[in-house]
Amino acid sequence: MTTPLRVIVFPGGTNLPIWTAQSQGFFERHGVSVDLTYTTSSKEQLAGLIRGDWDLGGTAFDNVVAYMEGQGEAAIDREPDLFVFQGGDNAFLRLVVQGDIHGYDDLKGKTLSVDALTTGFAFVLRKMLANAGLSDDDVTYESVGGLHERWNAMKAGEHAGTLLLTPFELIAKHVGLNLLQSAIDVVPDYQGVIGTTRRSWAAENGKALTGYIRGYLDALDWIFDPANRAAAEALLAENVPQMTPAMAAETCGVYLVPEGGIERRARLSRAGMDAVLALRSEYGRPQKALIDPDKYVDLTWYEQAAGTQG
Repeated sequence: MTTPLRVIVFPGGTNLPIWTAQSQGFFERHGVSVDLTYTTSSKEQLAGLIRGDWDLGGTAFDNVVAYMEGQGEAAIDREPDLFVFQGGDNAFLRLVVQGDIHGYDDLKGKTLSVDALTTGFAFVLRKMLANAGLSDDDVTYESVGGLHERWNAMKAGEHAGTLLLTPFELIAKHVGLNLLQSAIDVVPDYQGVIGTTRRSWAAENGKALTGYIRGYLDALDWIFDPANRAAAEALLAENVPQMTPAMAAETCGVYLVPEGGIERRARLSRAGMDAVLALRSEYGRPQKALIDPDKYVDLTWYEQAAGTQG
């Protein structure tokens, strides 16, 4: 008998460990099953997680901080009790622009799309523009929604640019779009995707949470095994729209590296969390000085899972 878990994530290739754990039976090995939902926006995802519509979420570390600090964009009707239970990656953020844009100056007077204006990766985009000498007054920001929503808007020519995650910058070049810059060039350490849930849920479902993390860690072992590289590429091609086998191989070349790829043991980056808090301290409203990432994190169940894995 397995415990069913409702998990909501953003679509995209960084879900490779989850797809792997599902296809290889790693979740079931540890007593859980996963019903995966793909969100259309951070507002939908975070409001639903806080309400209890889903048990677990894969989202940006920044999103958890935003809603715990009262800076989220979605209206919520209760006190949030979200926390981060594991890490994931640095988000692989890339600024993708229309084909006629070749530098930051070309963005002046143009519209850029974001998920939500006050959460997600909008602050990273603003920092990238500021680093290039552009102010918020030089561009217009439009809240469009999640990754697929922004991607479809870019393909339709509705916006001049947006932040996308690998592998979408690889797909972009095949449809006439340009990669302007990678976020890591401006923010070298950044905590991107993490695992989150409610403290109240974890207190009552600790065994299931530990089982989920164990299955996730087993999946990481599997995808980082060179013997499984071709099968991992096939999973990407199967689950990501417009992903060709060649692009799947290129994407794994970004994800499955010792440094800078998917975090090999789903650990959190202290420097990356500090970078998120620094950006939110600068751009978040109401403005707050945020300096302690530990207040959003509880690794109790991760440590149980990692200590007894296998």
